[in-house]
Amino acid sequence: MQLLSEATITAAAARPAGVAACARAMLDGLPQVMWFVRRHMRRHRSRGLSVPQFRTLVLLDRYPAASLSAVADHLGCSMPTASRMVSGLVTKGLVARKVCPTDRRQSALGLTAKGRGALTAARDETQAAVAAVIAPFDEDDRATIARAMALLQNAFAGHPAHGAD
Repeated sequence: MQLLSEATITAAAARPAGVAACARAMLDGLPQVMWFVRRHMRRHRSRGLSVPQFRTLVLLDRYPAASLSAVADHLGCSMPTASRMVSGLVTKGLVARKVCPTDRRQSALGLTAKGRGALTAARDETQAAVAAVIAPFDEDDRATIARAMALLQNAFAGHPAHGAD
């Protein structure tokens, strides 16, 4: 016997989705996925690394050579707060600063090998947790999810929410 929720999902997936219905499904489904991912990323981050520091590592992985102002914008904090936090990451050997030769006030931030290792470890653990959740899905469903994620990634790549974020 098929559960009502499964029948509803199957019926909804079988009919063509209008633009508004598709957008609604994304708004309803993506937050749950992101909460799961964030919870696992936080659980597996290195000891002594705050959530804003971890988010900074994620930003620097995605945008190598990001500026301090991009970090502040990404975190929604002031420049002095971002500067103190980045200084802590530099002290821990997770981030390196490269001063611009033409303007000493400008610097590019980048992950060090140690920073990349900390980020990679957290991502690997989170990927394993996501894989465990989707393992019961059949191959066609997993292929559909992978295709949908590729479509969404391409569609939203040119639409940052703000700044370098």
